[in-house]
Amino acid sequence: MEYTSLPQALEALEKLQSTMAAYNHAMGVLSQDAATAAPAGSWEGRGRTMEVLTKAAYDLTADPQNGVLYDYLQAHVWELTPIQARELEVLKKDYDRMRRIPAREYVDYSVLLNDADAAWHKAKPANDFAAFAPYLEKIVAYCRKFAGYYNPDLDPYDALLNEYEEGMNQKTLDAFFAQLRGTIVPLVEKISRKPQIDDSFLMRHYPVERQRSFSDYLMETMGIDRNYCGIAETEHPFTNNFNNHDVRITTHYYENNLVPSMYSVIHEGGHALYELGADDCYNYTVLSGGVSMGIHESQSRFYENIIGRSRAFVHAIFPYIQSHFPEQLTGVTEEMFYRAVNKSQPSLVRTEADELTYCLHIMVRYEIEKALIAGTLEVKDVPQRWNELYKEYLGIDVPNDKEGCLQDSHWSGGGIGYFPSYALGSAYGAQMLDRMEKDLGDVFGDVAKGDLSRVTAWLREHIHHYASFKKPGELFREVCGEFDAKYYTDYLTKKFTELYEL
Repeated sequence: MEYTSLPQALEALEKLQSTMAAYNHAMGVLSQDAATAAPAGSWEGRGRTMEVLTKAAYDLTADPQNGVLYDYLQAHVWELTPIQARELEVLKKDYDRMRRIPAREYVDYSVLLNDADAAWHKAKPANDFAAFAPYLEKIVAYCRKFAGYYNPDLDPYDALLNEYEEGMNQKTLDAFFAQLRGTIVPLVEKISRKPQIDDSFLMRHYPVERQRSFSDYLMETMGIDRNYCGIAETEHPFTNNFNNHDVRITTHYYENNLVPSMYSVIHEGGHALYELGADDCYNYTVLSGGVSMGIHESQSRFYENIIGRSRAFVHAIFPYIQSHFPEQLTGVTEEMFYRAVNKSQPSLVRTEADELTYCLHIMVRYEIEKALIAGTLEVKDVPQRWNELYKEYLGIDVPNDKEGCLQDSHWSGGGIGYFPSYALGSAYGAQMLDRMEKDLGDVFGDVAKGDLSRVTAWLREHIHHYASFKKPGELFREVCGEFDAKYYTDYLTKKFTELYEL
């Protein structure tokens, strides 16, 4: 088909994106159901459905007719609005990339991820890495191959990193992590010589039903509109977004520990606020949703730690917590609770790690991913290497694979290259706080009253509103200037020096 007018081409562009959004919505709902509600044995039928949908989505994206459309629009790019031009840029990039991926490989990979997810859900509680290893071997092989399709001019792991944070590479991350280690390790060593904070009251019996109502309270306090955001339970918490009126967060409750779910809800709630805050004009287009995982994690980590673990936020919510869990918190003061949720001590599980040592967990995964993609580490040796790095970086012994290399769901979903986004996001968030305080003044005064509206409004104006309209680097520089990890290292140093009187 040839295009004879710009209105005709733009109508085709809108229809194409709307259809793509529908397929993504359908596959996303299947994925959400798989992790939250579907029976454990239902994976095979779901895999068949995913195979059909994935093939249809591939054919839609790689259709040669799209190339004709994009060429026409590129020839008239000066007549497009900035949003239309950005849509064209993203679509053309996806089209060129998809055309390099053989259809059979693309579909087979989607089926593999469905099967790998089911295998991981069985292997983790059974502490059976050997059962999951064959799936991981295939995923690593696919990722290595797909990296060449994504960007053949880049090192394979750099190409994968770019899927989650455009412009990121190992050289930048090596320097970034070295800077973090230079601050974090000495702080951890100093803390180890101090009397440790008592957090034993957090490990009492906290009935799941009461935790569920506590989650509702936290979401309300964060200002999350429950008409557009649901919450479910899963093995490994995550957030799914379909448009800015349909966002799903998940959590995992532990009856003998209040903290994991509490901060999972706040963390995933930060992701949700980003998606809910996007402008309506980006719905059902390729610009829907957050622009990168680094920017996305800046929002989740900002709410989880900078807000959620602040004295101000604990002050605001402690009366509710104390009244909601009176038996468990008898004799516990607000100051005791604040100190307990900020206790820093090397631990096994990333999602339960304290704010200071968290990035050391990310560094372990980063080193393993680099080696897997480079081919210098075999999948069968992952548990041993994992355990060695935990001993080297965190000084602890890993007792089993369930609390070791099987603890995260990311690799079973093909998310190799994702993990560094958590550390980058943490650092982005500290620099955003500096900019926010310069613009708004004392934001924590509001937080202490349980009012997060100015915080969220600032983030909505500067970050959330744009969805994927601006590239991550451009968006961050416009808000905060050049990225500088010193904002984050200074933040950690100040907070933990005060907390432990170092």
